[in-house]
Amino acid sequence: MPMTHFSLTAIALLLAAIVATAAAVSTEPDHMPVVLLFGDSLTAGSGVAPDEAFPARIQARLNAGGRRVRIVNAGLAGETSAAGVRRIAWVLRAPVEASVLELGGNDGLRGLPLDQTESNLQAILDTVKAKSPDAALVVAGVRLPPNLGPHYTDAFESMFPRLAKANDAALIPRLLAGVGGDRELMSGDGIHPNAAGHQRVAETLWQTLEPLLSRLDASAGAAQDLEGGRVADPPAAGDADGDGQ
Repeated sequence: MPMTHFSLTAIALLLAAIVATAAAVSTEPDHMPVVLLFGDSLTAGSGVAPDEAFPARIQARLNAGGRRVRIVNAGLAGETSAAGVRRIAWVLRAPVEASVLELGGNDGLRGLPLDQTESNLQAILDTVKAKSPDAALVVAGVRLPPNLGPHYTDAFESMFPRLAKANDAALIPRLLAGVGGDRELMSGDGIHPNAAGHQRVAETLWQTLEPLLSRLDASAGAAQDLEGGRVADPPAAGDADGDGQ
């Protein structure tokens, strides 16, 4: 059957989206430190304007402070951990300085086996570490609705601290802390934050991200000192300590 104009257009849009995602983290001549936010609809900002989603709010805060850091929003609505494993290599076209993993919620809402979810999330972290061995890692957890039962929801929540510990990553136990369950901060679906909720999420993420960025700034400054020869000259032989060590 010949393809209709609509199907050709849909395929073209899909290919464009894949290319755009693949180029999300690309090599630049004047490299700016990159923080990758890899997640699902929460990171993508479903239901709010792009500039209202928490990744854009973090970028705005960095810009206002004169921080030369680029936030890459690699959130994709509906993403499962298995789909994230397939997508992460496309996103990481060049090393990143920090990476925030916010995935697993859609697995939980579907009641998928948690051992598979944890294995997939570990595979994503392994890919980030392979591509960017020095990247600072953040694992962001979410809480499931209680209707899934305490056995499943408790086991789901326990994944995130375990992953953070195993990968020497900073942990945000609940990215929606203070937001989930608050009707004034959630959209009508009860799952996604509204604009005010995203502001709260940005504040939660900032508390963990800012110290990591400060350490990156310090490392960059030290490297610049070494490259620029501004480190203090070593003492002359006669000025060195006489203990021989």
